[in-house]
Amino acid sequence: MGPTASGKSSHAVEEALKRNGEIISVDSRQVYRGLDIGTEKITVEEMRGVPHHLIDIRDAKESYSAGEFVADATRLIADIAGRGKFPILAGGTHFYFNALLHGLPTGVDANPALREELEKLSTEELAARVAQRDPRRAAELDPQNRRRLIRALEIIASLGHVPPRDLLKRRTSQHPGRSDLPGIVWITIDPSKEELQTRIDTRLASALAHGLVDEVRRVREAVGDTRLNELGLEYKIVGEFLRNERTEESLLPTLSAKLWQYARRQKAWLRKLKKESTLQN
Repeated sequence: MGPTASGKSSHAVEEALKRNGEIISVDSRQVYRGLDIGTEKITVEEMRGVPHHLIDIRDAKESYSAGEFVADATRLIADIAGRGKFPILAGGTHFYFNALLHGLPTGVDANPALREELEKLSTEELAARVAQRDPRRAAELDPQNRRRLIRALEIIASLGHVPPRDLLKRRTSQHPGRSDLPGIVWITIDPSKEELQTRIDTRLASALAHGLVDEVRRVREAVGDTRLNELGLEYKIVGEFLRNERTEESLLPTLSAKLWQYARRQKAWLRKLKKESTLQN
């Protein structure tokens, strides 16, 4: 595991080749077909013959939840190990890692009427509401992720706040938590600030040069603007350009700044995990 653009995919392939392993992707966006450039999805050539799972299993207009990930990953871990191979989980969606290791949050049902009202608000208004009502949770969230912001407000409306990790540790009967998994070897990739910033900028420049705008245009035509905004910063910001809400020249600096903010949150999550677990660096 590691922050965005840290090189997790190539490291995972190296580990798989050494350990006779197969890779389970822990990425909430690489499950979607057609989101290739924006998610820096690994290519067939880069896989080097190593089987990869949970990539390209949904259309972009479909949903894929943390609960589905936990069920799929748990099944795949057992299947891979049962065939005498080494299961390797690699990715940057830390909410998925949390759900797999500690179980899923319970106790708050969906509120369709409230969601309908919240959908009318801008992403900035949603983020401001979460920050006002639960600053701790707001600090943990991507302020551009509408789905997570709306879910946080849904829980706040029910409980008054979003409970911290003790709620995440409450396991549901359908989804096992950490004690149900085999022994875990942690490998974290945590580049320096300077190296990671360079990697992010290089990745973005390459993505823009190799057709990111055209990819976002195709995805937008298939799923619409509301869903496009839910598919991550790259798709949201390029979508703004396609709607003439920003200039082409602003794409690289804006994406760089936003992805660096996201990477900082990921690095903070890793630091917190290191304090709570014995990790191999």
